[in-house]
Amino acid sequence: MALVNVTREYPNHLMHLLNGMQDALAPRLLHPVFYGSYDWHSAVHSHWLLVRLLRLMPEAEFRDAACAVLDAHLDAANVAAECRYFEAPHRAGFERPYGLAWLLQLAVELHECNSAEAQRWREILLPLEQIAVARFRDWLPKLSHPVRGGEHANSAFALGLVHDYARSTQHAELGALLGSRSRDFYLGDADAPLAYEPSGHDFLSPVLAEADLMRRVLSQTEFASWLDNFMPGIPAQENASWLEPVQSRDRADGKLAHLDGLNLSRAWMLEGVASALPENDRRRGALLQAAQAHAQSGLAAVTDEHYEGSHWLPSFAVYLLTRRGIRESA
Repeated sequence: MALVNVTREYPNHLMHLLNGMQDALAPRLLHPVFYGSYDWHSAVHSHWLLVRLLRLMPEAEFRDAACAVLDAHLDAANVAAECRYFEAPHRAGFERPYGLAWLLQLAVELHECNSAEAQRWREILLPLEQIAVARFRDWLPKLSHPVRGGEHANSAFALGLVHDYARSTQHAELGALLGSRSRDFYLGDADAPLAYEPSGHDFLSPVLAEADLMRRVLSQTEFASWLDNFMPGIPAQENASWLEPVQSRDRADGKLAHLDGLNLSRAWMLEGVASALPENDRRRGALLQAAQAHAQSGLAAVTDEHYEGSHWLPSFAVYLLTRRGIRESA
């Protein structure tokens, strides 16, 4: 699905600010790297999916096709055009924070891959990677409050992805900023309103995204104590009914299809939270049981029947199945 999607230009949902008539261009001209997969951020994480699977399955039958696409897209001239787009006036907020966070996930996947191809692609992508880092460094000190919605603007989810980038690339300045701002935004939170979730268009859980970020930021002891206050309702025994998977009633509707992604992201966030607790923590069983139920429901929705889901759900599925955000994993 990803191989098809990254070169599929239409339909295309452009989030595009025009500075003049000269900006009224087709997606491929605006974004010669990330023009496919319906929108810019989905194209980014579809490229991440290809790199992730090439890294974990270097002998897979799709290798040659994936490398050909990545060679064609991750070209110096194409990346330079993407950079010019970002540097144009009034575009400081473009794809901030969601798309920029996935761009850094793509960069860190290339960084951690030892192949000569991946290192070449990473070097080519570096100017855009540096723009993404600079955008977070400029934005986070100015952000007065966290963004707690269940869609692209959620700040906790993006900070979790960027935290993993900063840790892996040993970007100390960015890592310190992320840790400081995460504590500012979330350390004092208590009694998270999980019962109010989900909103009808959510593909992220605001509550679990926050917990999944803070398990990255806090020590194990700090996190276990913080979680006591933040989510006091987690059962101390296996009980799948405490958090049930959700179902989309129309997978041909792009917004309603978000709920399938919510199941996938909830699953990896629940696993992430459980992974950060001590082995003898009695909440682990309930967290992992709920994660399994959500994974089963979410993975069943990953098909090519409707482009509304197939342009992005495969990336979420691979992130979950390969345990990408869990530190002890590759």
